[in-house]
Amino acid sequence: MTEIALIETALLSGKWDPATGTSDVLDLAKSVVDGDFGGALQGPLAKKVFARASPGADDILELKAGDSPEDDAIRLILAVACLHSFVQINWTGPELDFEVRDVLQSTAAEDDLNRRAVSELAYGGEPAYHLTRYAMLLRVAQLLLDVPSQHCQSLPWWKLRATLVHQEVLDEPAPPPPAILSDMEPLTPIYASNPELAGRLELEQGLLQHFISQDKLAAEYFVKAARATGMEYELTGALGKRTKFQINELSQLVLLAESQLKIEEQPTTVEPSPTGDQVPETLALNDDTLLEQTAFTSSSSSAHSRLAHLDPSAQPALHPLDQSILLAMCLNVKNTSPVHGLTAEQMTPYVARVISHPLNWSIHTMALLLRARLESNRTRTVERATLQLQALIEQMPTADAPVPVRLRYAHSLPLPSKWELEKELATRFLSLGAVRSALDIFERLEMWEEVVKCWQAMERRDMGVGIVRDLLEGRKAEAEVVLARGKAGTTDARRANMDLAREAKLWCLLGDLEPENAAEHYQRAWAVSGQSAGRAMRSLGGYHFARAEYAEAIPCLKKAVAINPLLSRSWFILGCACMRVEDWAEAKIAFSRCVSIDEEDGESWSNLASMYMRVGTDDKTTDDTVAIHFENKLLAFRALKQGLRSAYENWRMWYNYMIVAVEVGELSEACRAQGRIIEQRGAEALDEDVLERAVNAVVRASTAEDGEEQDASNPNEGRGLLRPVKHLLEDIVLPRISSSPRVFRAYARLLIWESRWDDALKASMDAYRCSTAGTMERGETDVKKWREAVSDVQDIVDALQNFGPRAQGDGGNWQFQARSIVRTFMGKTKDSFEDEPEWAKVQGMLDELKKRVDD
Repeated sequence: MTEIALIETALLSGKWDPATGTSDVLDLAKSVVDGDFGGALQGPLAKKVFARASPGADDILELKAGDSPEDDAIRLILAVACLHSFVQINWTGPELDFEVRDVLQSTAAEDDLNRRAVSELAYGGEPAYHLTRYAMLLRVAQLLLDVPSQHCQSLPWWKLRATLVHQEVLDEPAPPPPAILSDMEPLTPIYASNPELAGRLELEQGLLQHFISQDKLAAEYFVKAARATGMEYELTGALGKRTKFQINELSQLVLLAESQLKIEEQPTTVEPSPTGDQVPETLALNDDTLLEQTAFTSSSSSAHSRLAHLDPSAQPALHPLDQSILLAMCLNVKNTSPVHGLTAEQMTPYVARVISHPLNWSIHTMALLLRARLESNRTRTVERATLQLQALIEQMPTADAPVPVRLRYAHSLPLPSKWELEKELATRFLSLGAVRSALDIFERLEMWEEVVKCWQAMERRDMGVGIVRDLLEGRKAEAEVVLARGKAGTTDARRANMDLAREAKLWCLLGDLEPENAAEHYQRAWAVSGQSAGRAMRSLGGYHFARAEYAEAIPCLKKAVAINPLLSRSWFILGCACMRVEDWAEAKIAFSRCVSIDEEDGESWSNLASMYMRVGTDDKTTDDTVAIHFENKLLAFRALKQGLRSAYENWRMWYNYMIVAVEVGELSEACRAQGRIIEQRGAEALDEDVLERAVNAVVRASTAEDGEEQDASNPNEGRGLLRPVKHLLEDIVLPRISSSPRVFRAYARLLIWESRWDDALKASMDAYRCSTAGTMERGETDVKKWREAVSDVQDIVDALQNFGPRAQGDGGNWQFQARSIVRTFMGKTKDSFEDEPEWAKVQGMLDELKKRVDD
């Protein structure tokens, strides 16, 4: 392995091989792997790189010695040092022992460098967090990594890592450059022989997909990562107890997992160790009922499982990388499962499996954070969840674990930054009603939008308006004086230095607070940002949409999604606006983007299906109705089917699904949808046309009596459709409906097709009893109703004649029954309708029946 390859492997893995050798470049790489970033960035090799340029200029990246393999390696090492220094100060802690101005050999003030970098880090219309510390380190890392390299094959990987870090400092995720992931493809075969690096490669690509809400793709990468490391895992059940007073053992979810990678890390402790290597404290639950952890007594895993030998209560430690993969899978479970109680139950075994064996500071921190999130909505665990979150924040500045240990798996975890952790704690306080505590944190973090929400929660909207105006007018410089009003002097210099993206955000916030001037403020934000603030156009588009000004909303929303296409809410409002102006094609595009971002957005799936039924309908049929192409109907059907996975309780979607299913011939699904609608809304939701169409599809097929072989493979006709239709009728419709002649007639036709003559005769009689004839009272004068009743009488007489003999064998009873029906009907209607032409028809039926009885 070449010297550069050894350096790249060490930088990627965070581990230094003592047998690597020595040289100036190797020593530089070793200092970075060991966490001595100050020494690396202020050493002689770094000074050669940074000597010629001003901060941020392109020539900061040029080496005087040219573009040799050594030059490429030095640039990569320094980029990693800058990136990891930035992660250390903003994510893992502790404090850095150097300043950026010393590294860059600059005379500029540290604050000026930071402000400039924050401004340059704005991306995709999203501002970077303005209190990000040492932001110039990330900016320099980006610039160093942007220089093409002919000798460092891991350069695309480090660009991916820098991109992930950059995404974390933005207000909202922004689409990364397409080349970030495409450039990673050649690395897969390069690192395939190293299971740990191969696993990291797949995992980190999955984390980027997860961060931009592509959870389906993320899940695929996470599975590939587990396959690369050789980890075997299985979510199964095992007998155990969860409470202190539980007597009977019940099946509990448990994650069985086993690593194939060699575990070099020693189990760490929450107590100080001789090497100072600790993990964050795991707070005890101290509940009077719940156990600290599930007490398993046996495994119910299948005997054929490869993990059947594992004891759920004493599983071996997992490699830290496998722990990271499990935590990533845990995130994906949260994002791809429907919102119901099982989600937390699925995630908990993943988290518990990692927490049980602390091996790395960052991994254990992430596991405890995930557990705190899971426990935040449960009464018995919400206190520990909040205290654990506080403890995680407080341990960040400490030096309880070495820097290399903290950073070794930092890129393999979705670990939030310090300010995001504090924001999460403040949000937790807000949900618990501790508004003042939340306000204090938000003010210190200068998260003004959240500060305003706190004041609104305390019914002090005027305070929120005052804060935003003070910030815009330069009267407020520090969070500590956020409540000071009318600060003397107007700091024009501060206004001039304010990050334009941040200023635009403040104008948007002011627009939210002052609805009467909202449009003006949003336009001001758009202008201030140089037409790059996606938030401004999102807000202005929403403003017009709320006022039914759809034509004005559409161009604003189009600009917003062009700047940041990852926000599904903007696409959804755009789609709705296009629907209102009947621009079906544009609406279809918008809703397609919604569901590509969030596959569980049932409402968008429903709207997309509606657009498929409308788009491309310019052709007219001969009766001047719109012709919908079958392909569009099929696409609508598939869209609704996908949407129902996450909107199972939405009866309107089930209704639309039923109608479209009939249109495309998916009658089995139409029956399922009809049954679901009735279960949700009752008997009045029955669509008799759909029911009759399904029955017709069954009975028009040949019967067994025809001597032809029945084909049950087609679920939408004949024998294949019989079961869902019978289930719909017998289990759902008939127990709820007793007065619909169409339902009983349809049921009778189905029974006739099955040659069930007695049941068919009974269904026909039920149909007659609730028909017009069966319910007609003496004294009725409506001729139209009379004629309909005559048809009902004819139907029941024909039914008795056709299969009455088959039902009763000797053919006697049905004749008397038919005659009785006709005589009763004539007796009730003779006075009103004896002079009608149809009376002779009824009389003829009676005469014919008398003759049959006499014979």
